[in-house]
Amino acid sequence: MKVLTVIGARPQFIKASALSRELRKRHREILLHTGQHYDYTMSGVFFEGLGIPTPDINLNVGSGPHGAQTGAMLKGIEEALLRERPEWVIIYGDTNSTLAGALAAAKLEIPVAHVEAGLRSFNRSMPEEINRIVADQLSSLLLCPSRTAVQNLASEGISKNVHQVGDVMFDVLDGASEKAASTKQMLLKRLGVQEREYLLVTIHRSENTDHAERLSGILGALSALKEPVVFPIHPRARKAMARLNSPIGSNVRLIEPVGYVEMVALSKSARLILTDSGGLQKEAYWLGTPCVTLREETEWVETVEAGWNILVGAETSRIVGAVKSFSPPSARPALYGSGRAATQCVELLEQSSEPVNQANRFASPAALDASPVVGI
Repeated sequence: MKVLTVIGARPQFIKASALSRELRKRHREILLHTGQHYDYTMSGVFFEGLGIPTPDINLNVGSGPHGAQTGAMLKGIEEALLRERPEWVIIYGDTNSTLAGALAAAKLEIPVAHVEAGLRSFNRSMPEEINRIVADQLSSLLLCPSRTAVQNLASEGISKNVHQVGDVMFDVLDGASEKAASTKQMLLKRLGVQEREYLLVTIHRSENTDHAERLSGILGALSALKEPVVFPIHPRARKAMARLNSPIGSNVRLIEPVGYVEMVALSKSARLILTDSGGLQKEAYWLGTPCVTLREETEWVETVEAGWNILVGAETSRIVGAVKSFSPPSARPALYGSGRAATQCVELLEQSSEPVNQANRFASPAALDASPVVGI
């Protein structure tokens, strides 16, 4: 089987590292990097740290407005698909790379497998929400991380070729945790912090970085806290903070983005994580680190229901109050699989070798509750 995988951003590199490893045991994979995350700190360091094969194709699209960026990706992916003619296109998550891959493949009638299908924030002001909705509508094989994701698709009338497989990020985290343990002490010493005596922060979503009031509220909260804050700063956040030109407290330590293993070490050793990242919400849960999410909603509702994640938005007082008072329960139920998601994804691709008729993907309302789900 010949597949073409489209990736472009840090979370996709993590997910692809697990699936590529399984795919390449018995199939041919062409790895296409759109260049959405293009510099070393956002891309190269992840390829090295996760052992991801060098991309066969790099579009070097870079940053830019949504339309221009997605259009450039669409053109480059289409050219690659016409040249390579894979049997499947694999896309991940909810970025502009995801959307462009789905559109290019669907228009050329090449089946699309969407890893992390079915997630919904129900907030269409988020670019990611638009991307994931369109990607799911165009996909022939929908690989979901949770039962909630399966139900979201069913509510939209999509129930055929929908499978609950768990989260491929959990597959990667298991191995990375061992490596992180060996580098933890050196990393913490370099940053001048003690285990469980600092907060870890990441901000990158446009809803926070592109709105001065929200960003000011978050930065004000970080500066008001009385404990060290380690802040690996995303390029988008750095630019936004430069525009805002607001002073930040001396307790906040801005550092360059770190590789995946280093990020796992920082996450596991932190007292608490503050983030707007979907991936980090899950990793915090798996690692047993309380998470304060700087958004009004989350796709990963199970982490909130379990009591280990709390949504606080961007208001200074709400953030400070949550950091001081949030205490999760002792129990932490298993969520998002058992570490075999990548294996299940490959097996389902192999079983779905016949092209899917897009017109038959939508079941009648009566069939929605009876659709089969692959267990984890």
